[in-house]
Amino acid sequence: MTSKVGNLRHLSRIGRAFSSRNYRLYFAGQGLSMIGTWMTLIATNWLVLQLTHSAWWLGIVGFASQIPTFCLAPFAGVFVDRWSRYHIVVAAQVLAMFQSLALAFLALTGMINIWQIIGLSLLQGLINAVSVPALQAFVKEIVEKQENLGNAIALNASLISSARLIGPAIGGLLIATVGSGMCFLIDGISYIAVLVALMSMKLPPVKISVESSPQWQRLKTGFSYAFGFPPIRSVLLLMALLGFMGLPYVVLAPIFATDVLHGGAETLGFLMAASALGAFIASIYLSSRLSVVGLENVIAMAPRIWGIGFIVFSLSRILGFSLIVMVAVGFGVVLQIAACNTFVQTIVEDDKRGRVMSFFSMSFMGMVPFGSLFSGWLANQIGAPNTLIINGAVCIFSSFIFAKYLPVLTSLIQPIYTEIGILPKVHS
Repeated sequence: MTSKVGNLRHLSRIGRAFSSRNYRLYFAGQGLSMIGTWMTLIATNWLVLQLTHSAWWLGIVGFASQIPTFCLAPFAGVFVDRWSRYHIVVAAQVLAMFQSLALAFLALTGMINIWQIIGLSLLQGLINAVSVPALQAFVKEIVEKQENLGNAIALNASLISSARLIGPAIGGLLIATVGSGMCFLIDGISYIAVLVALMSMKLPPVKISVESSPQWQRLKTGFSYAFGFPPIRSVLLLMALLGFMGLPYVVLAPIFATDVLHGGAETLGFLMAASALGAFIASIYLSSRLSVVGLENVIAMAPRIWGIGFIVFSLSRILGFSLIVMVAVGFGVVLQIAACNTFVQTIVEDDKRGRVMSFFSMSFMGMVPFGSLFSGWLANQIGAPNTLIINGAVCIFSSFIFAKYLPVLTSLIQPIYTEIGILPKVHS
């Protein structure tokens, strides 16, 4: 009986952010939409490979979809801190829906070409540049209890991971049977679920910043704050390096599925689904943590997991073994991203949250296009397996560099944890 009670408490601890009705609506709507988004991602990469038979073009499409985040994220952060995050999120979802439906129309009518894919990927990147920091900051508004914020962020990671598990698997099967166009169409329709969920929310009034300073001054203030505080700066720099050398593995996945493992669209779907399974496991682990205390140790350790995973995966020529390794890769990737997100959102000042989270998006999503371009070019020169080995080695190296500075970072964040009630105050 005691063990059963303990298990029930453990399960309730994992889902404690669901006590918020608004968060439940957000979670349900985003879940359906993200499945469609991951279906579109795998379908786009597969379609590009079918049209061009080139790793270089895969890199270019990846670059186009992410470069707006790098260029516009800081300005988007200022915008997010000045306007209603709710209305920004709603507008972004509507625009993203029309982008997916346009992609579906072109693919289903057979009019699609590589330049249209690049153009629509660029448009999606522009939308993401604003919507990603807005969504990250918006979570704070729909979770009433501050102590549940970390759990909500971890549950978001589990949501993304679940979508990555389901979306690519469905996408691979749909591509093989009815083509990429249906993946795009389903993605477009899935945004309706997000809009219905958002419209059903009952949100309390939110105080919007009324700074009268020019936009460049507000941007400078956010930059000075983010990069002037060592714990936030260290996480941003680490994520930038990992975004450049680590996250572009998704761009190389179609090459491994076809040229290395000698499979097809189903193989690509299985690889991405295996990665998503590992990501789901990581998000469940983070959701079960009672506190953010010690999360900096997780941040230091995670890059070693996916770095080693990259190296082992690049040497594998057996699908079953490759799938097992991809579980480890997905575990490490989401452990890193979600832990860094939770850590930064916990210690950031609320009036600068949008700007800091825009820098956070810029640090890893903004670096992905350059990494995709570099990895695509390098794979053309030395092959995808050798490229992934280099990427993995850099991830491992970054882990040890971050770990070296952990004692200093820990001493700086403990007063913040004490101030917001995560750590008890010590009375003299």
